[in-house]
Amino acid sequence: MPNEWLDRWREGRIGFHRETVHPALERYWPTLEIDTPGKVLVPLCGKSLDMRWLADRGHPVLGIELARQAVEQFVAEGPGDVSRYRHGVFEVYRQASIEVWCGDFFHFHIDQALEIQAFYDRAALIALPPATRQRYAFHLAQLLPPGARGLLISLTRERDIEKGPPYSVAAEEVERLFAPNFELTQLAVSSPDEAGLAEQVWRLVRRGPGRWRA
Repeated sequence: MPNEWLDRWREGRIGFHRETVHPALERYWPTLEIDTPGKVLVPLCGKSLDMRWLADRGHPVLGIELARQAVEQFVAEGPGDVSRYRHGVFEVYRQASIEVWCGDFFHFHIDQALEIQAFYDRAALIALPPATRQRYAFHLAQLLPPGARGLLISLTRERDIEKGPPYSVAAEEVERLFAPNFELTQLAVSSPDEAGLAEQVWRLVRRGPGRWRA
């Protein structure tokens, strides 16, 4: 999976990247009522413009992305000076109130996430093959404090459900993966588009201490 992801960025096969802010973020993020300046974690962030939207609303943002091309394009396309430094195995790019940590999300540890109060997943879960999703859901839970809130946007496809990324992740799988450690509310389900793809928008709230389950 990591090699395939890196190849996509090297070859410019990034049809999953949106040139505009996701409308579900604009519509549903305010309903989470997350205080500013609460820091937002964005796993597998690519060069998403959603990070700039969050930053414009007063949230420091910490994105994590494996592909260096994505990180370098993100800061090159944004305003302001860029500083770079190393933090453990990560190379960190900082531009205004956005930090993008270049490296493997699964190497990001809880002691590096102490200021995280919220999260946003638009394309992380659906970028992962089935065998990796359980690990992702548990690792995300480990990084977040009790009460942390966030949005998850998942995707289903009517045909070629094994094709990906992005992969089809049914509502039942989302509930199975996250319900042990999060309270889930499905906020919206879109109608399938011409390609048979439909999006689901979820509100997640991290459960309290003592509720972690692998």
